[in-house]
Order: sequence, then structure tokens, then C-alpha cells
Amino acid sequence: MSCYSNCDKTLLSRITEKASTFHDLGKLNKENQDVLAGEKPSKSLPRNHVDAGVAHFLNSKHFSAVSAAVIQAHHIGFPDFSAEMNKGDAVFRDVSIAFDVDRELPELEAIHDNLIDTNFEYGEEEIKGDRSVFLRMVLSCLADADHTDTSTHYRQYPANASTVKLRAAERLAQLDLHIAALKQKGAYDERNVLRNEMYLACRNAEIDTNITSCDSPVGSGKTTAVMAHLLAQAEKCGLRRIFVVLPFTNIIKQSVETYRDMLVLPGENADEVVAELHHRADFESEETRYLTALWRAPIIVTTAVAFFETLASNSTATLRRLHELPGSAIFVDESHAALPAKLLPIAWQWINIYAAEWNCYWVLASGSLNRFWVIPEIAGTKNLNCVPEIIDDELRSRLSVYENKRISYHSDLFPKDTAKLAEWIIDFPGPRLVIMNTVQSAAILADYFSNHFGRDCVEHLSTALTSNDRDNTLGRVKKRLDNKKDIDWTLIATSCVEAGVNLSFRNGFRELGSLVSLLQASGRVNREGVLRNSEMWTFCILEDGMLKLNPGLKESAAVLKGYFEGKRTIAPELSTQSLADEIALYGLFGKHKKLITNEELQNFRQVERDFKVIDSDTRLVVVDSTVARRLQYGKVDWRELQKVSVQIAKYKLDELRTPMIMDNIYRWNLEYDYFLGYMAGIVKLKKYRGEAIII
Repeated sequence: MSCYSNCDKTLLSRITEKASTFHDLGKLNKENQDVLAGEKPSKSLPRNHVDAGVAHFLNSKHFSAVSAAVIQAHHIGFPDFSAEMNKGDAVFRDVSIAFDVDRELPELEAIHDNLIDTNFEYGEEEIKGDRSVFLRMVLSCLADADHTDTSTHYRQYPANASTVKLRAAERLAQLDLHIAALKQKGAYDERNVLRNEMYLACRNAEIDTNITSCDSPVGSGKTTAVMAHLLAQAEKCGLRRIFVVLPFTNIIKQSVETYRDMLVLPGENADEVVAELHHRADFESEETRYLTALWRAPIIVTTAVAFFETLASNSTATLRRLHELPGSAIFVDESHAALPAKLLPIAWQWINIYAAEWNCYWVLASGSLNRFWVIPEIAGTKNLNCVPEIIDDELRSRLSVYENKRISYHSDLFPKDTAKLAEWIIDFPGPRLVIMNTVQSAAILADYFSNHFGRDCVEHLSTALTSNDRDNTLGRVKKRLDNKKDIDWTLIATSCVEAGVNLSFRNGFRELGSLVSLLQASGRVNREGVLRNSEMWTFCILEDGMLKLNPGLKESAAVLKGYFEGKRTIAPELSTQSLADEIALYGLFGKHKKLITNEELQNFRQVERDFKVIDSDTRLVVVDSTVARRLQYGKVDWRELQKVSVQIAKYKLDELRTPMIMDNIYRWNLEYDYFLGYMAGIVKLKKYRGEAIII
């Protein structure tokens, strides 16, 4: 692994210092000063305060185009450069006030020079690496400093807050002790011996590249083994933090609990060492900036949505945390489910840029790893790299022995409505796991089970529940699974449980979707391989006004259906092939090329608009009325907020006339319960209206 960054740190520092020094030059305008001094009451400044700083750096005397661009963007984000460059000499300027700003600029500069002593070097500013990522990084530095300063001024963020260090060697030593203790407690069988080999192989792996992979089957101890590897790499190369990127919000809690138990050193606050970030909820206004979750902890566990959309962002509220990423190790766990295929080309490009230019170390891991980087349509010609495995083929082969014996795959592809699906599932021995492709279908089926078989016969888990209620449901599910006499029940969930959750059911059922989703779901069935004749079924639903198909899975579902119809053996080895087959049959729909082109042209707004992991415009909705009331008075922090809120599509909130509290945060005003979550209100409304509501 290369321990050095190829980015120009000197240029980054120089531009950030210049931009931060002059970004508020326009606030020295007389009208603006009257408002800031409180002499004239106003909710906003009468004159755009940004344009003066832009004009300063477009002057040939202290020309810095990058500084000008960053100052223009420090509130509203960058423009699309293709359009901006058409403005000619007015590039980055506010043309409505440019004449007046140019006229008073010498006066503003003179006042500024009397207040602040500046002695900057001016000259050529050649960005040697990727220009788009560099510009986002400069804007991140400026925006975070600006937002933090504002939050500190309003006492929403503590002044001089200390940052907890990674202390990689100490945490690795503590992790070693925990693993040794578990080894002493565990049964001395072949599988536990292999888990220990897996841990040591990852911990002591000698890697000389910045991008690696880990293909390890269910139950091999990947969570702790890869963490040991990352801590070892961090100590070797002086990395400052570790990111664990997971595909689903509900599996964050399990990983966070594991890491906090094993990695927090004596005297430390666990919340400050391992940060748990659920939602991608970022706030622009001065009143709500303090609610934005930042990347300041040494170990950050977050979702693929929050992580990758930050890389693509042009919003200053989101981008402000990006500068914490350089010099980090990133563990993309269950990487098969992190991103849709159409976003993989641009994401793979970013992964390579951050590895080569910003000293980032990547591990792409999954029990059903699709090696998308070997597919030319995704990797392109520039980034068709060899990505080495952390563990060797021989150990991986021995770990896979249990996978071949653990489960058998079956399909019943005749579409079933709600009643027929429920009656079919209930005939199989339990406990049973059912995974549906939409939040609505999961809630409808769970509601049917509860009404027809009894509430004790069903549990429900999806993102319709708050993180608090998901945690409680998972706890209840684990307790029921531990009770070997409690077997006649069913967990009905969405894909949020198909990866990374330590659950083990007797039989499993998954609505037709992608091959890798099926493989991952099967990892929640007979997980330890101790049962005989455990089965994993694939089924199709009939849209009956209640159950709803997920149109986003149409192509991958067609590939898997073809495998069943062609009698292909379902196995992890098909993972990469299934993605290649999907691309060969249906392509990437052109959006990937548009993203790559717009990224090269610095069309930042278009990239942010098109790079959506979940292709819907969602909003944060608070379901706890007490917290909703307190939020209006600034008495809630982001950790509490994410525990009592859900994400719901904006169009649905408009349709339901859900009230907004502040800055795109809403208050749920329909029924909510711990069983169906916000879908309790939707299902009740649906029954009342007798119509389909798509969630």
C-alpha cells in the first residue's frame, strides 16, 4: 500500500486560506454593516456579500480562478461549469450587482487590509490530480469552517471541541485480546478454527495497493477480521480514521455495538469513538446546521447512501464533511448491495481517485462479492485494475465448504396475491424469514399475517420503523430465535435484513429480485449450518391493489428468473456473472456515461442531481411529537433526531399533506406504531379509501 497522497496539499492549503480570508469581503458593504450591527433589522443582508470576494480574485492583480469559484459556491454550491463558462468575463459573478461591486471594491479591500494582514502568493494554480474532486475538497474545507463558526457563535456547537484520535495500534491490541477471549470461550470445532485463521490472515495481510477485496462466506467473522486489517493498515500508514459503509440502516446498530464493545479504550466515550450515522440528513439554514451529522469520530459507521452521495454532493451542508475523508481506510461491507449498477462506473472512478490522490485505503467486501471492477462497461479502460484479495484462495476455499452444505435453493415463480402467498408460506416449518421488495408489500403482508394468524405469529421489520423501533424489533426477533420452542412464527421484512444481520431462520422466502440479494438473504437461513433440509425459496407476487412490484428490480429479477428457468446452480460464484449478464441484456441506460461526462466537465449540479443511490426525493419525518415540539426550539441534537425519525418520499408527504416543522423536516401526523411503523397510518388510510398507496 502506498502511504503517500498524490494530491497537492500545498495548493489545497493555499487556496483554502485565500478563499476563507476573503469569502465574506462583501459584508463590509455599508448597507450590510448596518444590518450586522443591528442598526437596521432584517432577516437577510440587503446586498449579496459573496460577489465582492469573487471580484477580488478575478482581478489580474491577485488572480485566482479557483478561489473565486469556491467563494461563489460557499453558500449555494458550484454551478455547472459548462454553463458558467458561457458568461465570459462575468464568470462566477452576480451580474445583477457586478457594476456596483466593482465600483466600491477598492474601498472594501482597503477596509479589509486594515483589519486583516494578508501576504499571499499569487501565480499559476495548476491542479495536478482530478479537478472535480479537488474543487469539492476546497469547498468542503471552507464550508465546514464557515458552518462550524456559525454554529459556535449561536452556541449550538461547543467552542474548541476536541477530536478523538484513532490510536490504531492501541485499538488493534485491544481487539486482539477480545478475539483471544472469544476463542477461549468458543467450542473447539473446525469452523471456529477457520474463523481464527480468517482473523489472523486479515490482520497480518501484506498489501501493496490501496484497493483490496475480501470475499468471505457467511459466518466467517468478516466484521472483526476486516477491522483488524484496517487498524493494521492505519498504523502502518498513519491513517486518521476508519469508515464502515453498510447498505442498510438497520444493520448499522449491530456493527456499532460490536465495534464499541471491542474498540473503545478505557476512559473514552463510546459515542465519540464509534459514530453511528443513519440518515443522509443535512441542513443549510443557520438555525439547523448544528443537526448535520459530521465525520469527526475516528471510526464512522454509516450507510452507502450517506457516504457515496456525499462524494457526489454539491450542497455545502453535505460537502462540509468531505474533507475528513482523505487519509482514511474505507470498508465497504456487503459491497454487492452498496450501489445500483448504473452508479458503479462513476463510483469506481472516485474510489480510484481517492486511493491514488488522497491517501485512502479501500476494502470491498461481501459474502457474495460481485467483482464489478473486472467488467469493462463499469471499470472503463483507465481503471481496469487488479484488485487483490486479503485472504488467499486456499483459505477461502476451506471457508466455503460449509456454504455448499448449508442450504438448498428452490423457486415457485407462479404469481401469488396476498392471501395465497400467506397460506403458502405458513405451511413451511418455522421460524420463517420472508423478504419483500417494497416497504408497502412488507407491511401489507405483515398486517395480513397478524389479522389471520395472530400477532404472535409475525414480526415486521423495514425502514417504515424508526431506528429505535428497528433495534427493539431486532432484539425481539433474536430473543424468539434463541427460544427453540418458539418456532411457528414469521419475520416479514424488506431487503434491510438480507445482509450483515446475525439471524438464523429455519426456512427463507424472497420475492424475485437480484441473484446477490437472494444469496445474501440465504445467509440468514441455517446460518451456522446445524439444521438439515433448510430451504431458500424465490417467489413472485401478483399485484392485487395491495402487494406492489418494485420497478427498479425488473432487470436483475429477469436475470435471476432466467437462471432458475435454465436450471443454473445458484451459488456465490455467479455473482459477478449475474451483473455482467444484466448489463449485457439491458445496458446501463446511458446515465452512467452522462455522469462520467458531467464529472469531467465540472457540471457539479448535474452530477449531484443524477447520482441518487435511492432514486427518490425523500425527507426526514419525525414521528415523536415531543421531539418534534422540542425541535422548534433547538433542543435536539442529530443523534436523538435520527432515532425518532424516518425517511419518506417528498411526493408522498405532499400527497398526505404532512406538515413541515422547519428546513425540510416534517412531523408525521398519521398513525404510527412499533409493529408497522409509519405504514400503520398508510395501511389504515388505504383500507379506508380502498385504494393502492405506493411507498
